[in-house]
Amino acid sequence: MSNIRHALNIKRQDDFAQWYQEVISAADMAEESGVRGCMVIKPWGYGIWERMQRLLDDRIKAAGIQNAYFPIFIPLKNFEREADHVEGFAKEMAVVTHHRLIADREGGLVPDPEAKLEEPLVVRPTSETIIGDAMSRWVQSWRDLPLKLNQWANVVRWEMRTRMFLRTSEFLWQEGHTAHANADEAREEAMRALEMYRAFAEEDVAMPVIAGEKPENERFPGATETWSIEAMMQDGKALQAGTSHYLGTSFADASDIRYQDAEGGQQLCHTVSWGMSTRMVGGLIMTHGDDDGLRVPPKLAPHQVVILPMLRDKPEDAALIDYCEQLRAALAEKWTLGEPIRVLLDTRPGKAAAKRWDYVRKGAPIIIEVGGRDMDNGVVSLLRRDSLWNSENGKPAFHTPSRKEAAEQIPAMLEDIQSSLFASAKDRRDANITRGITEMDALAEHFRGSRYPGWVEVEWSKPTGESLEKVVEQLKAHKLTFRNVAIDAEPVSGTCIFTGEPAKERIYVARAY
Repeated sequence: MSNIRHALNIKRQDDFAQWYQEVISAADMAEESGVRGCMVIKPWGYGIWERMQRLLDDRIKAAGIQNAYFPIFIPLKNFEREADHVEGFAKEMAVVTHHRLIADREGGLVPDPEAKLEEPLVVRPTSETIIGDAMSRWVQSWRDLPLKLNQWANVVRWEMRTRMFLRTSEFLWQEGHTAHANADEAREEAMRALEMYRAFAEEDVAMPVIAGEKPENERFPGATETWSIEAMMQDGKALQAGTSHYLGTSFADASDIRYQDAEGGQQLCHTVSWGMSTRMVGGLIMTHGDDDGLRVPPKLAPHQVVILPMLRDKPEDAALIDYCEQLRAALAEKWTLGEPIRVLLDTRPGKAAAKRWDYVRKGAPIIIEVGGRDMDNGVVSLLRRDSLWNSENGKPAFHTPSRKEAAEQIPAMLEDIQSSLFASAKDRRDANITRGITEMDALAEHFRGSRYPGWVEVEWSKPTGESLEKVVEQLKAHKLTFRNVAIDAEPVSGTCIFTGEPAKERIYVARAY
C-alpha cells in the first residue's frame, strides 16, 4: 500500500545493492572495520551466525564428524605440492614473510630485514593441505578409516571487490575434511554433506535451494567433482550457499595420505572437503529482508520474542515490568521448533515506538508491546514481523490477545513464521525460473530484457575442455554463469543450446553473487 511508511529509506525494487547495505546498517549487524575487505560483526549479526553454527554443528556431529582445529599459517610448500590447487588460490593468498618489526628513521614500523622467514607462510585460504599433513600421520591402516574432521575457523582470501557477508577478505566458516578407503565411500560422504547443507538451508534458514553438481569450469581447484546448493535472492541472482567436493586421490598423493589395506598393500586415500561460511548470513538478508529491514527465521533469531514494556519513568513502571516478566517466564518454559523459546524482556530506557522499530529492522520474529492500559485489560499488543502491516489501513498489524492466550499461541506462531518464510521464498524462486529457451540468442535476450530476470534452466551437451571454455566465454559476454545440474532435474529431450549437439543434462544459468 502506498500509504505505508517503511522503516528503510531505500526500497528493494529501486536499488537492491544499496538496500542490502542499508539493511545491514539498520539492523545493526556489521560495520566496516577500517581494514580493507574486513568487517566487524556486531552482536545481532554475530548472534545469527552463532545460531547457524549451533544448528549446523549439531548436524555435523550427528554424522559422526569430530571437531578439531588447525593452524592459520600454512607453509607455502604445502600448496606447491598440489599444482591445480595453488593455481586456483594464488591470486587470493595473503603471505607472511617476516616475524618482527623495527622502527625506521621516521619513527614508523617496517619489517626487520634480519627477521625474514626461511619459508613464507600463507594465511589460511582453505585447509586441505595442512589437514592433509595431519591425516598422513593419523591414517596408517584401513582400521583408521574413515577419518572425519571438521573445523570452525576464519580464512583469508584477498578479494578485489568486497561486500559485507557476501565476499570479504576475511570470513568465518566451517570446513569438513574426510579420508576414505575408496571412491564410493568418498562420494557417499560428499553427497551426505550436500544433503546436510540442503536440509540446513531449507529447514533452518528457510531458504529454498537447488542441490546439484557444478560444471567442470566451476569446480573447486584440484577437485574431481564439486557439488553445491544454489539459492535465488530477491533480485533473481544466484548465491552459492554451500559446497561439497570429491577430491579423488590427488590431495592424498600430494600429502602422502596412505593406508595399509587388509591384504597388506599400500593404498592412497580418497578425500572429501565441504564448507559453508558467513556468506549464508548475506543469503538470509537477501532471501527474507523487506523494505522495513531484516526478517529472521525463528530458528536463527537470537531472540524469537522481544517484550517491550512502555515505561514512563514513574512508580507504576514496576508493576508493568512485573506483568511483562510473568509473560517472559511463561514463554521461557515453552518449547518450539525443537528448543526452548528464546525471549528477551527489554527494559532499557527509551520510547517504546523507537525500540519497536529497532527490533523491526533487526527482524525479531515476534515483538510485543505492553502499556499500562494493556496491563489493566490483561492483554498484550503483539506484532508478527513476517506480516507487519494491516492491509486495510497501512498501520502496524497489532493483535491483542490476553497475556495467557499469547503465551499459549506463540509457540505455534513461531512455527508458522518459520514455514511461511520458506514457502514465500520458494514460491518466489519457482516463479522466477524460466524453461523452454532453446537458442543462445533467446537466452541473451531474456537476461537483457528484464531487470530481475531470475534463472533459466537449459539443456546442454556437457562439453569439456576447449569446447566448454568457448561456452563459458559466451556466457561471460552477458555476465552469466553456470550454477549447477540439479540432482532431481527432468530428463533431457532436445539439443544443446550452446553446441547444437544432443543434450545430456539440464543446467541452470544465472547472474550470480
